[in-house]
Amino acid sequence: MGRTIELHGKVVLAAALSWVVACGGESTSPPAPEEKAPVEKAAAAAPERCADYDANRQPLFGDTHVHTRLSFDAAANTTGSTPVDANRFARGLEIDFWPMGADGKPAGKYKIDRPLDFLAVSDHGEMLGERRLCREPDSPRFDSEFCKAARVSERQGMVMLASVISVDDPMRHPELCGEDGKICREFAKEPWQFIQRAANEANANGGCDFTSFIAYEYTGTPETSNYHRNVIFRGSNVPELPVSYIEAPIDSELWKQLDAVCKKEDGCDYLTIPHNSNLANGRMQPYRRIEHTMENKRAYAQKRLEREPIIEMFQHKGNSECINGLSTVLGPPDELCNIEAVRVMGRAETYVTRTGTGTDIEMGEATEVTGECEEGAIGSQGMLGAGCVDETDFVRSGLLIGLKEEQETGFNPMKLGMIAATDTHTATPGAVDERDWRGAVSGEATPQERLVPGLLTSGIDGNAGGLAGVWAEENTRDSIFDAMLRREVWGTSGPRIVPRFFGGWSYSEDLCNSNDLVATGYRDGVPMGGDLSAAPDGGKPVFVASVVRDSSDLGAPLQQLQLIKGWIDGDGQMHNTVMTIAGNPDNGASVDVTTGERTGRGHDSLCTVYRDDDFDPSVPSYYYLRAVENPSARWTVFDCMRIPEDERPAVCSDGSYPSTIQEMAWTSPIWYRPDGS
Repeated sequence: MGRTIELHGKVVLAAALSWVVACGGESTSPPAPEEKAPVEKAAAAAPERCADYDANRQPLFGDTHVHTRLSFDAAANTTGSTPVDANRFARGLEIDFWPMGADGKPAGKYKIDRPLDFLAVSDHGEMLGERRLCREPDSPRFDSEFCKAARVSERQGMVMLASVISVDDPMRHPELCGEDGKICREFAKEPWQFIQRAANEANANGGCDFTSFIAYEYTGTPETSNYHRNVIFRGSNVPELPVSYIEAPIDSELWKQLDAVCKKEDGCDYLTIPHNSNLANGRMQPYRRIEHTMENKRAYAQKRLEREPIIEMFQHKGNSECINGLSTVLGPPDELCNIEAVRVMGRAETYVTRTGTGTDIEMGEATEVTGECEEGAIGSQGMLGAGCVDETDFVRSGLLIGLKEEQETGFNPMKLGMIAATDTHTATPGAVDERDWRGAVSGEATPQERLVPGLLTSGIDGNAGGLAGVWAEENTRDSIFDAMLRREVWGTSGPRIVPRFFGGWSYSEDLCNSNDLVATGYRDGVPMGGDLSAAPDGGKPVFVASVVRDSSDLGAPLQQLQLIKGWIDGDGQMHNTVMTIAGNPDNGASVDVTTGERTGRGHDSLCTVYRDDDFDPSVPSYYYLRAVENPSARWTVFDCMRIPEDERPAVCSDGSYPSTIQEMAWTSPIWYRPDGS
């Protein structure tokens, strides 16, 4: 069974109404008094429910990974943009932006194409105090040799501060923070309070139209591998300070310490979201740095299931969905794994190296061919696009590792839903328009800067980032947070594509024609993020898969809807396969890369009911959707067009980088567990 219907007429109108309701000296300390930082104030008593409350849930789009000038590595330090500006930008208001004027102040303006529904500003928790100590003239460390060297340039300051989080057992800079680190912790309190005030103010003003979460990023880069998570709090009751990588250099310790200072009975709740696993070199493996007893494995998996329900699998530093060439996963190559990939198996990578610490850092260069990590091994240099690749570095294969572990311990330590985000460091959440992308990190302020490789996976190797989607009853903190906990979320590479995904055992093949599709989907099965119960005798799982395109000119017509299946066979071997279940990958759509114009037919919406006739009830498995647009011009095409033809760099015409992209959306999986528990 695999009957496909392109929605049209009143069915697509119903879909639009029910599915797309909502879219759509330099100082780094908090603003001085004259800038009037928002004062925290109690929100008016909210109604029990928002006026547009929908029991069948509505799609909301947001960004959960955003940096402002309070981050030690933020490009926003040049523009001065704060969490207040990030919230303003997300709500559709214009903020100051590049280019910089002769007076050293921003001369440009920037505005998002459409407001977001929700936001989490996630400035780095590690260096809030250190950055402030080196940038505030009245601080007791401002005139120290360390701070003088850190102010020589933005890049030098970033490298110097980051050196303490580039080891497995970090400690604060003693010359800056003292042997006990107390002064840095004290100086971190004011910026952390400012982050809270900005979120609470924006949240109160947004009512049921906009939600702002208090959040921060937990940032470890041991051996220059990525070990990052965003920490999102449910409400306004949060710890006195972020628990950072310096205090808790491993995930299990992060959750333990957060549990100690953020208790549900006191009105505090949190979740964590790992990101850029594609640059982790195996450091996202479960059970790291704990003894591998059955008791420890189960405890770890149970805590991760409670506190880490989702993963960010697309952002400006690349696509973490999948990689071709893993010898441990059986399945045909998937060419769409290479969309915005910064890691490609077998490709030689030249990357920047550095040695030394503090003011004695020396930079160099090295080249190596990307390959698999040896079993159980950990690599390095992933943040520079180098080092070995592990199965857990990519979501699709990592989900398989979770299935295998569940067979051994009874708990899945990698049961992760999928979102996406920007990771913008310019306080511009949701700025994902390929036609008007203006950079996310330092060194990306102009087309000329963006069209060359950056220090990390930035510049021409980066992209505009993605968005998180959630199915929530209403636009409130509680409703969105609960959607994340139950994994009823999806990610997009930028456009506001709206997918719906249900799994069950008895959906009728004509359900796509029904105005009760959503109600039936919930009643007779589970949504994205859910678990299918044990298979009935002779039963085959049936999936309802539907998607509506981004209705703005940012979105292209839909080309195809794919179902990705992963499973562990009876011999313990890992498999995955990609099936096109609606649309046509060979529809002839194309792009004129000299103008950026798209041509070719596609779909405004797709819907199908699909039964997995190859289903084996004894085999643990997962299924998720990938909705794929027709090709569009990549942001590099538009940047090249902004430069006079005789001044364009070679990359604009030599084919060394892709000139097109196929934007897409990924739903959270639906898991099948043979025991039905």
